[in-house]
Parts: sequence; C-alpha cells; structure tokens
Amino acid sequence: MPLTNGDVGSNVPQIALSDKALDHESALDFLQNEYKHQDGVDVQTLLDSRTNGGLTYNDFLVLPGYIGFPASDVALETPVTKRITLKTPLLSSPMDTVTEHSMAIHMALLGGLGVIHHNCSAEDQAEMVRKVKRFENGFILDPVVLSPNTTVSEAKQLKEKWGFGGFPVTEDGTLRSKLIGMITTRDIQFHPTPSDPVTSVMSTDLVTAPSGTTLAEANAVLSKSKKGKLPIVDASYNLVSLLSRSDLMKNLHYPLASKLPHSKQLICAAAIGTRPEDKDRLQILAEAGLDIVVLDSSQGNSIFQIEMIKYIKEKYPGLDVIGGNVVTVAQAANLIAAGVDGLRIGMGSGSACITQEVMAVGRPQAASVFNVSTFAARFGVPCIADGGIQNVGHIVKGLSLGASTVMMGGLLAGTSESPGNYFVSHEGKLVKAYRGMGSIDAMEDKKAGSSVKGVVKSDAGKARYFSEGDRLLVAQGVSGSVLDRGSVTKFVPYLLAGLQHSLQDIGMKSLTALREGVRNGDVRFELRTVSAQAEGNVHGLHSFDKKLYS
Repeated sequence: MPLTNGDVGSNVPQIALSDKALDHESALDFLQNEYKHQDGVDVQTLLDSRTNGGLTYNDFLVLPGYIGFPASDVALETPVTKRITLKTPLLSSPMDTVTEHSMAIHMALLGGLGVIHHNCSAEDQAEMVRKVKRFENGFILDPVVLSPNTTVSEAKQLKEKWGFGGFPVTEDGTLRSKLIGMITTRDIQFHPTPSDPVTSVMSTDLVTAPSGTTLAEANAVLSKSKKGKLPIVDASYNLVSLLSRSDLMKNLHYPLASKLPHSKQLICAAAIGTRPEDKDRLQILAEAGLDIVVLDSSQGNSIFQIEMIKYIKEKYPGLDVIGGNVVTVAQAANLIAAGVDGLRIGMGSGSACITQEVMAVGRPQAASVFNVSTFAARFGVPCIADGGIQNVGHIVKGLSLGASTVMMGGLLAGTSESPGNYFVSHEGKLVKAYRGMGSIDAMEDKKAGSSVKGVVKSDAGKARYFSEGDRLLVAQGVSGSVLDRGSVTKFVPYLLAGLQHSLQDIGMKSLTALREGVRNGDVRFELRTVSAQAEGNVHGLHSFDKKLYS
C-alpha cells in the first residue's frame, strides 16, 4: 500500500490511469501488444523535408535503446569504397591545413584514412604518397639498396630523405644482387669521414631467412634476433626482400591499422581535380603506389568529373575512385552511373566554408547524408559524410543517417600531425592556422606549380570551385585558426571511444547493426527545439571547465 509522509493511509491518491494498476510483470507484454505508438519517429519521418524542413545534426537526437554489452564490444568496421573496408569510420579531409603525409600515416595507423591534399605540385604529392606507403610493410619488396661505392655521406642523405637508416648493401647496388652487408644508423651516425664507402662501416654478421619463408615465420626469426632488419635471400644469397623490426612493433602498437592484405602497407588516399592536367598528376600518384583517388570538387555533378571517373576506371582498374561532392540523389545518380566506388556528401557545411551563404546553393548536412546514402546503398556504394562534424555526437548522427564514414577537417586541423606551426593567439591560447580550400588565401596559393612537362601551374582551391579562368575570385571559404588538440594518437582514440559508448547507449553492437536498425525503424529519433538544444548543452553554471578526455 502506498505511503504518505511515512504514514499508512487508505485514501492515498493513485497515479494509475484505471481503477487498478496493471501487474508490473506484464509491462513488456503490454508494450508489445497494446502500446500502439513507439517513442520518437523513424528516420523517414524525421528527414521529411516537406514537413520538417532541411535538418542538420543539431536538429535531432537518437533515442536510447537497451544496453546488454560493454562498449568495448562495439565493432566499428565499415566500408570506405566498394572494395576497401576500414576498422574505424574516420577520415581526414584533403585540405592543405589538415592532411599531408604525417596525418595520412597516423590516421591509417589508427584504423582510419587520411586523404592527402593536392594544393601542391604533383611531385610533392607523390612524395607524400611514397612516405605513407613506405612507413609500414610486410615483406619490403622494393627496399632502398646501396652499392659498395655509396659513401657514408650519401647514406646519411638517404636517411634524411626516407626517415629510416637501415639499408642493405649488395654487390651491384640493386635488388636480386648478392647481399654483402647492412648499414644502420649506428654505423654512420658518428663516423668521422663522410667520404668513406659504406663497406668500411657496414655490418657483415647478418641474420637472414631463405626465400619462401612466410611472413609469420620471418617475424618469428626477427623477434628472436637482436637485428633491426631481416634480409630475405635466395639460394645464391641474392637479396629478394627485407623485413623490418619497426614494422613488427607497429603491428603490436597499432592493431587496427588500415593495411593492404597482401603487402601489409598502409592504405593511402589522395585528392586530385578534374582538369585534363590532373590525368598527368594521377599517373605520377599511381606510380607512387596510390590506393584510392578522391575527385575533389565542391559540386561533383559535372561533365568534367563524370569523364574523369570513366577515364580512371578504364586506365586504372585497380584504383578505387571516390566522387563528389554531392548533396542530392540526382547528383549521386550521375556519378554512380559513371562507376564511382564511393561518394563524398556535403556542400557548404564545413566549419570554414561559406558556399551556402555566398552562393545560396547547398543543403543542410543531415538531409544530404540521409537522402544520398539511402539511394547509394541500393547500388552498394559507400558514402562519406563530409563536413559539419564538430564533436562525437555529430559523428554518430552522420553514421546513423547512412554514411559509412565521416570526414573531418577543422576537428583535426589543430592536432600536431596537421601541416603548419603553432602560434599564440591574441588571447594567449595555442592555436594553428586553418583555412577552407575556397578561401582567397587557398585560391591564391602558388604551391601547386609543377616541373612536369605539360602540367599547367594551378592550385586546388581554384580548381575545386571552378574558378581557374576568373579575373575576380569569389571566396567560398574563410581563413582562421583552431585551438590546439594535441596529437591524433590521443584525440582519435577519444573519438572512437565516444563513438563506441554512443552505440552502446543506442543498443547497437556494430555500425552494420546501427544502419540496419535505422532502416527497419528499431532506432528512433526525436526532433529538437531551440530550447531542447539549449537544455542539452551546459547550462546554469557560473563557470565550468570542459575537459573532453584524459
């Protein structure tokens, strides 16, 4: 019997809607059989533009589900193209203040993907691709090999160029020549005579493995030895390939790394434009080992991009092509018909983008992602939600609306792996420069010149916004700065942990389950009023410290 103020009473008011409350054990049966309306709305009702207008990420919430598993059990594997799957759904944007080789390497090590920008010469971009591809290997099938005539000084220069100092020395200075020694950083670091040949300082007591040794067997030999490199040789002691201890350590430290299954090299993506000269750039990138090419355009539904997709699919069938950007089904259909392996969704939603304001063209990001990804899924084409990502919640929302991955620019621009130097702002805070590729600064940048014959000097900013022939440049982006976020090796794991906890709250053990739950209506949503958005943020405090992770 209910109690009032601690006293037993018989005339206590009841909250039951009928004379007698139902048995509590029947609550689940009642919910299933007699409760006609589910909480919230399904995704189709939520994103009905005719009823609710165009929504963006802040305009709705995902309703919680049932938690029956730890957050660590949530699987984040997801496709980025028709053929390539990543362990985590995070990509860095091809912007010149976000992704060069350092960002691309670390994003791949953490299970995602970094797309190298093209606001530079084709040679510089190809050099960044090579650095990504050489950073981690299984068997190194094209090692840098020294000849007996190579000097100590030249070996030091090679170390500065490639970032590592262990080189095999063969009789002819080529692969498949007889191995005679190994050079390490310790051998040349303090050698007093730079002109001496490497044969005077190289190590000759080598541990080798025979050709035909499996990667697992070779790793076992390397782990037991005290050597930094394990040469693989044939029966005549000719060098066939190489294995590195540093790669063995990377396998231990970065188990989620995005790698090709056969070579164990990191997956590398890079952006190009859709101009005729970009075909020459692509050839240089393909020769450097590129795996995924991203066609970089603010409005991807153009004859230039469609023809470029067809050209790439015909000439480079082993290269995956991501097209975009698109925000409508009609745009997406043209690129899918041309043969894209993935799509990039977003127009004007980036933190440094003003396309919607200046051009009055674009679409709110939530509406864009849902409509395009739903259509593309019918053809097996994965989609990237590109732009508008300000926090973990936005990542979750983009993925819940059908995107396979999300692409971030401003969120990663303040990390130590992004290009550029830190400086102190007028307010005394540590910041880093960040700019949209449609900003005047980016469109006037002259770094994209090339020494390759026939390649016209241009820049990615103008090409992306179809402004090459304009006498007067119209900005579609801004330049600014972002706060220091530390290293992506700490920031990205925070994003991934937050994503896993969010899926746990929703009651979904994987991104595949999340997408399926949204499609069949099990995952529900709720619109947010302006007051609801204010309620969902910090409020009512005199002051607070918003520390995101530790």
